[in-house]
Amino acid sequence: MSMEKLRGELAAFIAGIYEGEKKVLVFGEGDVGAPVMLVGEAPGEQETLMGRPFVGKAGKNLDEFLAGAGMERSALYVTNVVKFRPTKTSAAGRTVNRPPTQEEVKLFVPWLRREIELVDPKCVVTLGNVPLKALTDKGRVIGEAHGRFMELEKRLLFPMYHPASVIYNPALKAVYRDDLAVFAHWYKNL
Repeated sequence: MSMEKLRGELAAFIAGIYEGEKKVLVFGEGDVGAPVMLVGEAPGEQETLMGRPFVGKAGKNLDEFLAGAGMERSALYVTNVVKFRPTKTSAAGRTVNRPPTQEEVKLFVPWLRREIELVDPKCVVTLGNVPLKALTDKGRVIGEAHGRFMELEKRLLFPMYHPASVIYNPALKAVYRDDLAVFAHWYKNL
């Protein structure tokens, strides 16, 4: 199966489930066949507008960290667990991001697993709790699991904090850099 066929099947599936709702799907991008696949939570406003994962503030943080570790985004594959923006209405009446529900995550996990199989990376890097829990089903949390390699079926899993977490908690910047240094060391020795 090709990535385009998978995307077409997913788009038809989501259109059938959310009939009458306009869900803008943001698919993964990058090198199909890349040795590393980064998996985030869900697209935000900028990602939905541009149709690409990790292009907002979190994406800029991610790009800075990757560059600092000597890694180029173009050599990786970047995606999210949930492929549309989960939203809610704020008290001020604005549409804002919200974490995906467990139902939304469960809906997309089989599609994510198929996407992982098509890319066939040596390592999947989860960015935050949502992808970590979606792929491990072990109740792990990022605070305990970050920065260490684990087994994920026939490949490695490397959990990291989500790049947005550094925006909300600047104290995590050093932790993020340290984790990325561990990962970059492995990556340079591929």
